[in-house]
Amino acid sequence: MNIWIILIAVMIASFIVQQVLNSRIKKYERFATNMTGAQVAMKMLRENGINDVSVTCVQGTLTDHFNPETKTVNLSRAVYEGANISAIAIAAHECGHAIQHAKGYAPLKLRSTMVPIVSFANNTVQWVLLIGVLLINLTPALLWAGIALFAITTVFSIVTLPVELNASSRAVEWLEISGLTNWETSPMAKDALKWAAYTYVIAALGSLATLLYYIGMAERR
Repeated sequence: MNIWIILIAVMIASFIVQQVLNSRIKKYERFATNMTGAQVAMKMLRENGINDVSVTCVQGTLTDHFNPETKTVNLSRAVYEGANISAIAIAAHECGHAIQHAKGYAPLKLRSTMVPIVSFANNTVQWVLLIGVLLINLTPALLWAGIALFAITTVFSIVTLPVELNASSRAVEWLEISGLTNWETSPMAKDALKWAAYTYVIAALGSLATLLYYIGMAERR
């Protein structure tokens, strides 16, 4: 199959997944809970014996993340203050990453180890690939250097998948055990996190397809 068809298909899939994710989050925001995202996060951390991680509110939409360096679960305002299924699902997911960090979850440790080199690769790969493509007949090695850098980011996106899926699994399980979701609302939390996970799957596929495109270009030359 032509690589361009794959790349276009990935772009379309990415748009669709993002739209569905946004609609699912808005849909499940209509189902109220007794606790806010911030309260759920603090409860989940406490019940898992994690007392050195704080819960903070950050600006933006869907900017929720766990920062292992500062030991903070950072929740967007809608999640931090929201008392609904979407908010508590997202908050629990981010706490899932904090639990991974505390337990030394292997894929997360690998991902964290890769961060410095991935940061370097992200900052340089576009320029190296651009110059490599322009000078491909003169210095083909430069393009291969760019491909190597891009390969690092691709591996990183693939390593991210089990980290995100595991955090969602921990979140759904804990919400059920804690009684914050039931037979009706647990599938909602699971569905919202499933579509969030799909964004990482699409990103990994897109990165892999792009990597194959550049490899094909280099081999043809």
